[in-house]
Amino acid sequence: MIIKLPTIEIMFAVMKNHFQVEESLSALTKSRNLFSELFKDENITIEIYKPDQEDLQAPHDRDELYMIISGSGDFRMNDETSQFKAGDLLLVPQGAVHRFENFSKDFATWVIFYGPTKVETEE
Repeated sequence: MIIKLPTIEIMFAVMKNHFQVEESLSALTKSRNLFSELFKDENITIEIYKPDQEDLQAPHDRDELYMIISGSGDFRMNDETSQFKAGDLLLVPQGAVHRFENFSKDFATWVIFYGPTKVETEE
């Protein structure tokens, strides 16, 4: 006995799951921005970031990870400074004052924002 069931089509949103460094850096260069958002949903945002001579970022409303792609320099968070190089992973809690300093010309990093956004409370 052969039972024929109706065909069910399920549509899936195409989600990129592989970000190559060279392709991402090329997209960043074409955008003419210091960062490029590669992926975003309610729980995570992935960017590539390559500041030009000076890092002017402000504290963020989410926790973040920096995975250093290339280059080296100093990383300042609050009152502490540490050296970084390609392959290092830096964790920054939401609201922390931080920036990259004295970085090499080839410096580039993945940026991953995760967790809930900081909610300001009124006093």
